[in-house]
Amino acid sequence: MFPVTRPLLPDLDRVRHYLEQAHARAWLTNFGPLHEELTERLKAYLGVEHLLLVSNGTLALQVAYRVLGLTGRVLTTPYSFAATTSSLIWEGLEPVFVDIDSKSLNIDSAKLEAAGPASGIVAVHVYGNPCDVEALETFAAARGMPVLYDAAHAFGSTFDGAGLLRWGDAATLSFHATKIFHTVEGGAIVFREEGAYRAARELINFGIRADGELGPFGTNCKLSEYHAAAGLALMDGIGEVVEHRSGLAAEYRNLLDGWVDFQAWSDRGRENGAYMPVLLADETQCVLLKAELEERGVQTRRYFYPSLNRTAATAAHSVRCPVSEDIASRVLCLPLYADLRLDEVRQVAETVKDCLRSGNRASHGAVP
Repeated sequence: MFPVTRPLLPDLDRVRHYLEQAHARAWLTNFGPLHEELTERLKAYLGVEHLLLVSNGTLALQVAYRVLGLTGRVLTTPYSFAATTSSLIWEGLEPVFVDIDSKSLNIDSAKLEAAGPASGIVAVHVYGNPCDVEALETFAAARGMPVLYDAAHAFGSTFDGAGLLRWGDAATLSFHATKIFHTVEGGAIVFREEGAYRAARELINFGIRADGELGPFGTNCKLSEYHAAAGLALMDGIGEVVEHRSGLAAEYRNLLDGWVDFQAWSDRGRENGAYMPVLLADETQCVLLKAELEERGVQTRRYFYPSLNRTAATAAHSVRCPVSEDIASRVLCLPLYADLRLDEVRQVAETVKDCLRSGNRASHGAVP
C-alpha cells in the first residue's frame, strides 16, 4: 500500500524528445550534447562550478579518492550506506571510524583528533543534513588533508542559503533511481578546484587527455546520453519536487512530535526531504513497529543498519562507536517519495501512532 520509496518517473514524451536528438546525431556516449546540457543545468541549480557526471555514486567516490590523493588511513563515519565504506576498502584505503553526533547523526568533529593521523576525511551529509562543515574543514586545513563529502542524500540541500555542495575539496552525488533527482543510474562529483575537475574528467575516460593523447591509465565511468536524457526530462520541475518532499517531511514531524524522536537538522540548512528517519525508544520497539507496519501495508526500512563498524566486512577496522551503534539499532525510515500526498502522510502517521499505542498497551499498559 505504501512503499518506503518509489522512483520519480520522467515524462516519456520528454524522454523521447531528448532520445530523438541523440539518435539524430548518432552520439550515444562520450560527453555528448545531452551530457553537457545536463551538466550545465545541474551546475546552475546546485550553485557549483566544477561538476562532473559519472555512471554511479559509488564510482564518484572512488574517482574522487584517486584525484584527491587519499592514501592509507581515512577518517570516516560508521553511520552511512555501505558504499561509503566499501568504496574506501575497494580502493585499498583503511576506513578509520569516528563516532557520530547523537543529534545531527553526522560525523562528530569533536572526536576527529582522537582518531589519529590520516590522509583525509570522508564525511556524509546524513539524510541530506549538512555536516559541521566549518569545523571539519578547519580541522583538515590545519593538517593539510582534503575533505570529501558523500552528499548522496544532499541534492537540493543548502547551507547559509547557498548550495551545500560548494563545501569540501570534493562532494559526490548519487543519481540512483530512488534519489530525489536521478538519471536511473548515475552520479556526479563536484570539485572545488578546476585542476581536480580536469584530472577527474580524464580519469573517467581511460586517462585520455583533452588533446586525444593517452596519459596515465584511468577507468571508464562516463554517463551515457540515454541516462542524461532521463535526467533532463526530470530537471524542469525538480525545484517543486524538492519543495513537495520537504513539506511531506515537515508534516510527518508535526504529526509524530512526541511519539518518536527526530534527527536535529542544521539551523543553517534547509531540509530537502530526501528521507524520513524516526528514532524509536530502543531496538525492540523498532523491530516490533517495523513488523506491525508491514502487516498494515506500510513498508519501512532500517536505514542505516547495522552501524558500519559492526559488520563482518569491516572486522579488520572495527572500533567501538557507541552513538552510531545505538542510533542504527533504533532508526526506521518511513515512506517518502515524490508522488506521496499529504493526506497519505497523515494516514501513515496515524498508523504509526496506532501501532505505538498497541505496543505501549502490551508492554506498559499506557499510551502517550
